[in-house]
Amino acid sequence: MKPFQKSFTQTAGYQYLLFLPEGYLDGKEKWPMILFLHGAGERGNDLQKVKRHGIPKIAEEQERFPFIAVSPQCPADQYWLTNMLLSLLDEVADNQRVDTDSIYLTGISMGGYATWETAIGYPDRFAAIAPVCGGDNPDEVCRIKHVPAWVFHGAKDPVIPVSESEEMVNALKRCGGNVRFTVYPEAGHDSWTETYNNPQLYEWLLKYKRLAVSPISGGI
Repeated sequence: MKPFQKSFTQTAGYQYLLFLPEGYLDGKEKWPMILFLHGAGERGNDLQKVKRHGIPKIAEEQERFPFIAVSPQCPADQYWLTNMLLSLLDEVADNQRVDTDSIYLTGISMGGYATWETAIGYPDRFAAIAPVCGGDNPDEVCRIKHVPAWVFHGAKDPVIPVSESEEMVNALKRCGGNVRFTVYPEAGHDSWTETYNNPQLYEWLLKYKRLAVSPISGGI
């Protein structure tokens, strides 16, 4: 049986799902970690809702998912708070065998926005990011030009226009960022199913280690 655990942290204030990969309990080595941020539809106080989409769903379905996966739940009627997410990240890193140079950030919709916002707010914490149907302030995105980003969006998204991702990608390109952009021509808001079902995403993430760059040297 896969070591999927439910945990609650008073420090960060978010309850979360913690997935430990096969072999974790048998050794002492450190593992890469993915922090996954769900969308608005999974908010609340029922952790089972978080398994509907994305990383926690994939981690349970795949035979060997080679990451520690942390999937918090945002309370009802609230939005992700970056400082609380960093507190959660720190708590997990302190209590699990996390390779802190191999921490990856991804999220969908509301979580896609928070992926951008959290990476921009803490540009020295993540090895790579994968925002799905999100967006943020393109004027600040050059703070993470050193962080590899693979961005995903559906061309026919009726909820979050693909232009939200396009603006972020174009701004990153202008300042020399390491960015890939995948647009699904026929996809609506659900651009996450195809994204997280693609094994190339995980192979791409694992290529990267954290490059700690200060906000000043990493900015415009």
